[in-house]
Amino acid sequence: MPDAPPRPEPFAPRTDPAALADLRARLHATRWPDAPEDAGWSMGTDLGYLRELVGYWADGFDWPAREAALNLLPRFRVRLGGLGIHYVHARAVPPRDPSAAPALPLVLGHGWPDSFWRYAKVVPLLTDPGAHGADPADAFDVVVPDMPGYGYSDRPAGPPLDSIAVAGLWAELMHVLGYPRFGAAGGDIGSHVSRYLALDHPDRVVAVHRTDAGVPVLPGDPADLAPEERAWFEAVAAWGASEGAYAAMHRTKPQTAAFGLTDSPVGLAAWIVEKLRAWSDCDGDVERSYTKDEILTNVTLYWLTGTIGSSMRMYRANGAIPPAQLARRVEVPSGFSLFPGDIARPPRAWLERTANVVRITEPAHGGHFAPFEEPQLYAEELRAFFRPYRAAG
Repeated sequence: MPDAPPRPEPFAPRTDPAALADLRARLHATRWPDAPEDAGWSMGTDLGYLRELVGYWADGFDWPAREAALNLLPRFRVRLGGLGIHYVHARAVPPRDPSAAPALPLVLGHGWPDSFWRYAKVVPLLTDPGAHGADPADAFDVVVPDMPGYGYSDRPAGPPLDSIAVAGLWAELMHVLGYPRFGAAGGDIGSHVSRYLALDHPDRVVAVHRTDAGVPVLPGDPADLAPEERAWFEAVAAWGASEGAYAAMHRTKPQTAAFGLTDSPVGLAAWIVEKLRAWSDCDGDVERSYTKDEILTNVTLYWLTGTIGSSMRMYRANGAIPPAQLARRVEVPSGFSLFPGDIARPPRAWLERTANVVRITEPAHGGHFAPFEEPQLYAEELRAFFRPYRAAG
């Protein structure tokens, strides 16, 4: 007998109060480091800001309320590739005109250090654009999975999965959900996953949208690079030298860091909030982009699921992807929205070298976590890019 198809099950977690009591006890018992006077954020997370944030986390943050808000999203789990995968599946609001074209299915890929949290604000804007001042014809059926080892998806017990393997899982997920053709979009590691969906499943992906192009890998002669490409390579190298210590740790010794970050909620918050600040369009004030509640929702998701170690291990898996895979060119129609606060934005020449580019825009605001920082702008970018490809979905 053939295996039964995977069966999605509704999912709405409720945290055990004992887990929250343990978290508060750990926060109150924090052993704080010292810091040089006036160090601020120059050496990493600012001590004064983190003390303030942790004080609110311990005695003011209402996780049950945040959890209930997240549970308003239609959430499910399904078994794929031997792993339980958590995802949001929000269907478009039915059009008033029965002759209207069906909504375009769209799978959204998150990155690190986040999860489905990245898209929590943008989902209703994509499924019901008419309720938010946009054209109802631009609606999407939205699927937002947590990658294995992130959020509420299972942690692989064996070797971590790389972006190629995750793209294969997402193709299977979209098949299980009844979508033979769909769009793909993402940022950070989610950009890599979306890229491999387009590379390995071009018959199913109608178009792919990304907010970055990842770390550049050049298989040929550097002399072939355009001047703006060479300048970008130099900028990426300089960024890696000054800001990339976290990534080197993730690629080489993620398990060493995992002990402290899994045991200490304050250590975990320091590791994550420094990236939220550095990679966002906030002019150095992280709360220009996120409220304390929003920051702590992301951090608490990592804490309660115990996924900081497993999330970091994906860097190690991706670091082992062969250069020939990294150098493949995407022929599926590709679009890029390069937000001003993002990391080392690539030049057009590089994007056109690596993908069949049909659209590049530079929105006025937003950073690495654009769907959360600027959900309206991000939704407008996706609607405009995918509009010509709806008939193919």
